[in-house]
Amino acid sequence: MNSLEEVRQGILGAVPAPRVASVYRTDALGLVLSSAVIATEDVPPFANTAMDGYAVRAADTVTATDDTPVRLRVVADLAAGYVAGVEVGVGEAIRIMTGAPMPKGADAILMVERTEREGADGVLIKARATTGDHIRAAGGDVVAGQEVFDVGTVLGPAHLGVLSSLGIEQVDVFERLRVGVLSTGDELREGAVALGPGQIRDSNRPMLLAMVEESGCEAIDLGITRDDEARLTEIFESALASCDVLVTSGGVSVGDYDVVKAVLDQLGVLRWWQVAIKPAKPLAFGLLRGVPVFGLPGNPVSSHVSFELFARPALKQMMGHRECFRREVQAVTEGPMPRRSDGKTHFDRVCVRYDDGQFFVMRSGAQASNALAAMAIANGLAILPDGDGCAVGDPVRVMLLY
Repeated sequence: MNSLEEVRQGILGAVPAPRVASVYRTDALGLVLSSAVIATEDVPPFANTAMDGYAVRAADTVTATDDTPVRLRVVADLAAGYVAGVEVGVGEAIRIMTGAPMPKGADAILMVERTEREGADGVLIKARATTGDHIRAAGGDVVAGQEVFDVGTVLGPAHLGVLSSLGIEQVDVFERLRVGVLSTGDELREGAVALGPGQIRDSNRPMLLAMVEESGCEAIDLGITRDDEARLTEIFESALASCDVLVTSGGVSVGDYDVVKAVLDQLGVLRWWQVAIKPAKPLAFGLLRGVPVFGLPGNPVSSHVSFELFARPALKQMMGHRECFRREVQAVTEGPMPRRSDGKTHFDRVCVRYDDGQFFVMRSGAQASNALAAMAIANGLAILPDGDGCAVGDPVRVMLLY
């Protein structure tokens, strides 16, 4: 058997390098910058108020208190999106709304809660203002010429908001991958159909399509194909021309004769590994016409774990991510996790909780490779080295799935 690390490094060393593309900001969520973003203007572009209140001259408020308020004459009201047509003179104020530009003559904002309107044109100031109070300076967030985001930044919602504030419509990124997912088998059915003898509903393909999407890729549903070598060859030929990566499940165990294996072997050279892990021991991988192909095991939990350990890191690397692997933490077991020595590393499905600075884990349910419900409940994989497993209170390494 091959070690986990050996197989991982073999895959990561073989997959193609990230490709660069220029995309619209609206299509960039989750992608990685391939070039730095430099600001061409200040944000905000002008000094403005951080809250509703009154634009005043701080010197006019020196003696103001709740008991001895200072009366100022209100010379205008100013909403966001407009510029004051008058200056704030001695003994004057302008009623101002959040985001509105600072009027000339004013050097502070007094929040409305510390004021009281008096008559049609007066306001009582009940607190002393200090120069600069509640003013957002021009360039207070971003300054023109500043490197806002560097190469390797993963663009999230706030990043896209910053790009919008700078008027940037397109960005240079590493391309989002198109990943085709295929299920094969005469026994597979889809949807709420009645099952005949020996038939099952396809769970792997919907699961893997979702995992591809969650990894930041575009998932291409290649459907279910019957065990027909000619039809399968046709589908693979088309997929290799239109997808960046292909993922299949099933037919990769030693001794299997499966049309998927037969067709893939005809199209190119794949390595059929036995990895020293449980679940997900069998794995096929190779480049067919430059396209990485992952042949994952057919049991649903094995397929899920295999995708997490091998396919997801490769997809992340191919899209330029600096961090390709899930976060691992040290945890304490809250329930026993026995196992038998078999020369493999076991990945137990566990529920992880965090309390008072410490992670705690417990098995999420049945650990059989077909027990997908327990996989669904789990939010981590406990990494159990070869041996007898863990007792309650033992430390254990955990890969977080969130």
